Amino acid sequence: MSGFLTRAFSLISIVLPLATTVACNAVSATVTIPNPVLDDPVASTKGQQTAVLAGGCFWGMQVVFEHVKGVISVTAGYSGGSANTADYETVSTGATGHAESVKIVYDPSQITYGQLLKVYFSVAHDPTQLNRQGPDTGTQYRSSIFYSNEGQQHIAQAYIDQLNQAKVFPRPIVTQVVALKGFYPAEAYHQGYAAHHPDNPYIAINDLPKVSHLRQRLPDLYRDK
Repeated sequence: MSGFLTRAFSLISIVLPLATTVACNAVSATVTIPNPVLDDPVASTKGQQTAVLAGGCFWGMQVVFEHVKGVISVTAGYSGGSANTADYETVSTGATGHAESVKIVYDPSQITYGQLLKVYFSVAHDPTQLNRQGPDTGTQYRSSIFYSNEGQQHIAQAYIDQLNQAKVFPRPIVTQVVALKGFYPAEAYHQGYAAHHPDNPYIAINDLPKVSHLRQRLPDLYRDK
């Protein structure tokens, strides 16, 4: 069954009774996320760095980070598996090792890696859900931070430890912190999907509320696209 059909059946069978919970993003609506204690300093000059994050459907992740200040570009794609299985239909089987991910290119003179993670943990997804987000289930929807250097690894793991020790969330964070082995851009029709299809019920229920939460809860990090 195609990934789009699977997602459609998920909507019909379970998204309606969960709509209020998903739209409100219960975790981000009730939890205040502190700044990371360990973080990079703000760079003194403009530049470009990248972060690769996974947390449910890449449509929602992409549209959230497109509204974060200092972000230059966001690409939807696949990480965790091999190049020869990096296509939507194959990844949707859940058997490839890939997670739907986003590659974020950002200016470190405007936003830090830790601040990106604050957005990731607070409004982009629920880091306490194992191998699912809202109506989407499977390892391809897992919560995962793909680090590209030791600095990113240390910041990510320290932030998870900080949030868990402070019991910020009602359940433990299940986010994986793993080395980035490759990022493979998704098909063209996935790029900017939420922005191009705002009236799609899936987008309206699951993704656009996250942008509203970003604007309301993290106004210093929000920008109009």
